[in-house]
Amino acid sequence: MSQEPIKIPPPVTDLDIKVSKSGFYSGFTKDVAITAKVLVGGLIVWAIAFPAQAAEVLGALNSFILNGFNYWYVYVMAFFVLCCCFLALWPAAGRLRLGHEDDRPEFSNFSWFSMMFGAGIGIGMLTFATAEPMYHFAQNPSTITGLTEGSTEGNVRAAYIWSFTHWGISAWAAYAIVGLALGFFAYRRGLPLTIRSALTPLFGKSLAGPLGHAVDVVAVVATVLGVSQTLGFGVEQFIAGLSRIGFGEWLYTIDGDGLQTASTLGLIFALIIIMGASTLSALSGVGRGIKWLSNVNMGLSFFLLLFFLIFGSTMFGLTALFVGIWDYLISIPGILFTVWSTDGTETGDSLASWQGGWTIFYWAWWIAFAPFVGVFLARISKGRTIREYVLGAMIIPAMMCFLWFAMAGGTAIDLELSGVAEGTIAGTAQSDQLFATLAVLLSEPLAYLMSIIVVILLLTYLVTSADSAVLIINTINAAGDEGPKARPHIIFWGVALALVVGGLIVAGGLDAIKTAMVIGALPFSLVMVLMGVSLLRAIYRDGLRMKSGQQTTFVEASSPDLGSK
Repeated sequence: MSQEPIKIPPPVTDLDIKVSKSGFYSGFTKDVAITAKVLVGGLIVWAIAFPAQAAEVLGALNSFILNGFNYWYVYVMAFFVLCCCFLALWPAAGRLRLGHEDDRPEFSNFSWFSMMFGAGIGIGMLTFATAEPMYHFAQNPSTITGLTEGSTEGNVRAAYIWSFTHWGISAWAAYAIVGLALGFFAYRRGLPLTIRSALTPLFGKSLAGPLGHAVDVVAVVATVLGVSQTLGFGVEQFIAGLSRIGFGEWLYTIDGDGLQTASTLGLIFALIIIMGASTLSALSGVGRGIKWLSNVNMGLSFFLLLFFLIFGSTMFGLTALFVGIWDYLISIPGILFTVWSTDGTETGDSLASWQGGWTIFYWAWWIAFAPFVGVFLARISKGRTIREYVLGAMIIPAMMCFLWFAMAGGTAIDLELSGVAEGTIAGTAQSDQLFATLAVLLSEPLAYLMSIIVVILLLTYLVTSADSAVLIINTINAAGDEGPKARPHIIFWGVALALVVGGLIVAGGLDAIKTAMVIGALPFSLVMVLMGVSLLRAIYRDGLRMKSGQQTTFVEASSPDLGSK
């Protein structure tokens, strides 16, 4: 006697999130939009009005989180990697499309990759392509434990293992899991393109109320802090570049200890240019301004990479690339689950401090950046299969990062190892190391010309990240609706991002932004874990629904608009 297929309740295909019908917040969920604005506004006022107190409180919270949640951050990131790999390899999941079976991608592969990379990691590449390998070349866990000696040829491989670890598949798995969950529930279930939709298999229609509002507010705050961290690094490098091409000494101030930092005037000048341009781009939407800028900065990125391939330390860089990838791949199982905690010994405490300042910081950064990049990835990935999406979103951008580190960072390391640089690259601030590398490598006129190109590229990356973030924040605030142009709200968030960056830098430099971001990432890390569990549950239950002949995708109306209510 044959057994009847198990009947699974139909999936949630409608989430009635209430939005204002008229007034200033027309089209927006007021509970989310106003709460997020109050929280971010409070942070801005606090950081600017009471900088010393803000720095002290943020520092104490940061120490508590790094000491108490280091295991959580490491294991959470390992979960994202394993979850993405499983979904790509699971036949029942991998072939599913983010949408109906006849849906096809809206953007070409080149535009898809350009927007994905530009929004997800582009600015960081310019700051850290030289700075990260150079730092780990001097110090990393291998030098702390005495296995290698810092700033020597024997430490190059260890430097690249950690550079690739921080910018490799772990970072992109964090982005991918959010984008995949959102794309799945928006385009297969017809739910709003907002964070709460990805939790419907766990919490159902209750997400239309206060629980869902809280999830979206956490996502908005995490996004603001994550993007502020990225913009903070970019602004400092932008100021360094302007200084290199002759904008004047007013960009910097020098304290009593001889430490050079960006001046308040320099900071204001840079933020006005960046946020002004990004707000104008955001007003034009994804298909026009952001797509055009993404293609421009991808073209300039390839030009700069080609430059390092031809004129940089080519053999050293290519060796670092291929050996580094091999070393990284075989080290993944160990590194993915390794946590160092203070144990009272000099070595143990140094390892814990190093991991807190680098690996845990990066894991928090990627998590804080994930709601922004995830919503953006979902927005541009409709019609792709889960396998295509996961492999494209994890492997291709990671390889691009590796190439940058190998060619730009490898050139900087080789110039120091050979004695040509004479410490001028290693001895400068991380925001200036790429420009210092160009100055050593080229004659003065050519170095000046290349520095102008880097400044332009940096500006396009900054604008792309900022304007994308503003649009995503408004999408979340509007319950996933991309329809409302909401010019005042776009302008508000553009100004707010500039003030968060400026206020936190005034309060305590980039360390204050780092600290706020690590704190803001913690609650959203729990949301991301629930998103991963929710997605696995949904796909498994869809498999059972298919066996019993049940519908697994929503039925489209005659004039569908999947992103709106």
